[in-house]
Amino acid sequence: MSDTPGTIDDADRMADGVVDAFQSYNQEFREITRRAKATFESRDWRTARQDAVARIELYDMHVRMAVEDLSRRLGDGALDKTQWSAIKRRYAHRIRDFPDTAFFKTFFSSVTRRLFRTIGVDPDIEFTAFDVAPPDHEPPTRELRRYRNRGAVRLLIDQLLSDLAFNVAYRDRDRTVRFVAAEIEAYCSSLGPGRRVLSIDMLTAVFYRSTRAFLVGRIEGSDFVAPLLIALRNTDEGIVADTVILTENEASMIFGYTRSYFHADIDNVAATVAFLRSFLPGKKPLAEIYTVLGRAKQGKTERYRAFFAHLESSSDLFVHALGDKGMVMEVFTLPSAEIVFKIIRDRFAYPKTMGRKDVMQKYELVFKHDRAGRLVDAQEFKRLRFPLNRFEQTLLDNLLDGCANTCRIEGDNLVVEHCYVERRLTPLNLFLEDASEADARSAAIEYGQAIRDLAMSNIFAGDLLLKNFGVSRHGRVIFYDYDELCLVTECNFRRLPEPRDDMDEMRAGAWFYVGPNDVFPEQFIEFLGFREPAKQAFLAFHGDLLNPEFWSRLKRRFEQGEVIDVLPYSTRDWTEHRGTALVPARHQPATRNESA
Repeated sequence: MSDTPGTIDDADRMADGVVDAFQSYNQEFREITRRAKATFESRDWRTARQDAVARIELYDMHVRMAVEDLSRRLGDGALDKTQWSAIKRRYAHRIRDFPDTAFFKTFFSSVTRRLFRTIGVDPDIEFTAFDVAPPDHEPPTRELRRYRNRGAVRLLIDQLLSDLAFNVAYRDRDRTVRFVAAEIEAYCSSLGPGRRVLSIDMLTAVFYRSTRAFLVGRIEGSDFVAPLLIALRNTDEGIVADTVILTENEASMIFGYTRSYFHADIDNVAATVAFLRSFLPGKKPLAEIYTVLGRAKQGKTERYRAFFAHLESSSDLFVHALGDKGMVMEVFTLPSAEIVFKIIRDRFAYPKTMGRKDVMQKYELVFKHDRAGRLVDAQEFKRLRFPLNRFEQTLLDNLLDGCANTCRIEGDNLVVEHCYVERRLTPLNLFLEDASEADARSAAIEYGQAIRDLAMSNIFAGDLLLKNFGVSRHGRVIFYDYDELCLVTECNFRRLPEPRDDMDEMRAGAWFYVGPNDVFPEQFIEFLGFREPAKQAFLAFHGDLLNPEFWSRLKRRFEQGEVIDVLPYSTRDWTEHRGTALVPARHQPATRNESA
C-alpha cells in the first residue's frame, strides 16, 4: 500500500481513521450510558451526575483527538482540500452499512470544520446538514417489543415489567401492576365508551435521568394512539411507580428542551427518534428529541438543517427578538421560526463587570448542569453564514456596531463567528401586560416555582427581573438570561441589617458592607413588578423564598452531598392509589428529595 500523500490508498487509511475515531467516541458514549442502570439500582446519584457531565464532554474531546491524529498523519497535506475531498468520498463508502450513518457524517464534518475553520458550509470537505437528514421509519424488532391485549391490561403490564427487569425488586410488584393498569383503563374510559387497549409497543431501552427510570412506549387502541411512560423510583423498600404518563403534552415535557439528557442505550437512535415522534406533539422539533437523548451534536445538526431549509422557503426578515434590550446579548429572531439567536456584545454597559469569557462559562454551566425544567438548552454555533438581505436594517446596524468582534459582512452574507441558539419564549414581563388577573396570578406562582425549582438543582438565577424569564407554550415559566446565574453553594445568603439611625435609613445605597457573593432574599420582592393580586399570589405560595434561612438550609444540604430531584410530573405512586385512577391532567412540577 503506497504511502504517497494524495493517493487512493492514503485516502482509504484516513477515512478508516475517522471511522475508528467516531466508533471510539460512540463506544465510550454507550459505556457511560449503560452505567445508568447500575447507578439507578444502587441509588448512587452523585456518580450519575458525574457520568452525565463526562458524557457531555466526550464529543469535543474525541473530535479534538481525531484532528490532532489526522493532522500528524497527513503532515503537509492536512489542509489539502483535494485530499480531504477524496477522504470524504471513501468515508461515505465505508459507513454506508452502519446504523445511524448521520452520526458518522456529522462527526466527519466536525473534524473538517475544526481543521479548516470553515465558515458556513463547504460541501467538498464536509457533509451538509441536508446530507444527514435522518430516516423517518420506526425501529427494527430488536428495538421494540409488542404486547397484545389478550383480555386483561393487567396481564399485559405484568409481562412488560417482567421483560424490563432490574436487579432490585419492586416494593410490591402486584400492586404496581394494578396501579399502572388502572391508570391506563381510566384513560381509555375518559376517551369514550368502547375504547380499549389493543396492543402496547415498548422500547427495549430503559430511559434513565437523574434519580428516575422511565419505561417508554406507545398504546395502540381502538381509534386512538397514546404515549405510555412509566416513571420508576428506587426507594429503601424497592422500586415503585411514581406516575403513568398518557398524554402528548405531558410526554412532551418529559422530552423537553429544558430537561437534562436521558441515558438510554439505543442501537438505532434515528429509528427510535422516529418512534418517539409518533406519539409526541407535531410541534416537537426533531432536533430537541435527538438532543434530549444525549446526542447533542446531532441535535445541533438537525436544528441547522431544519432552520436553513425554513430560511430558504420563507421571506420574512430577521428582527430584534421581543423583550427588553439586554446589556450583554444582542438577540434576534426570524418571526416565522421558533428560535432566537444570541450574540455576546463586544462591551457591556454599567453595572455589568463581567467579560465575554465569564458569559461563556455561564452557558457552559447550564449545558452540563441539571436544568430542572427551568433553563433553556442553549446550543453553541460557530461561523454561521446568513444572507445579508434577510436582515432588518436597524438590527444589522446594531450587530455590526455592538458585536463587531463577532459579526462581519462578506460579500452578500453576514458571517457570525459565535452565537447561541435557543427556543423562543414569550418574555414574562410582556406576557403580563395583556394577561387577565387569573393568568397573571398563575404566572406569578409559576415564576416562584421556577426560582424554587432552580434552587433545588443548586442554581440561583441571580437577576430575578421578570424580563429574564419567559413563558412556554405549556404555560411554564423558564429562565433564559444566564449572565448573573451561579450556584446556590457559591452564595452567602444574608438578612438585611436593621438601620442604626435615621441617617442609615435615608441613604441611597447600602450603609453596611456587602460582599461580592452576598445575597439578600428579602430584597427579591423589589424585582417582582407584579400587579397586586399576582404579587399576593406569589407571596402566598412562595413567600419563603424571601427568607434567607430557606436558602441557607438548602445550601447546607448541597454541601452535605444531598441530591434533590425536580420532577417533570406530579408523583402519585401505588401507595396513594385507592382503586380509582384519575384521568391525567396538566401536572404542576413536584419536587421530591433524594438523599445521596
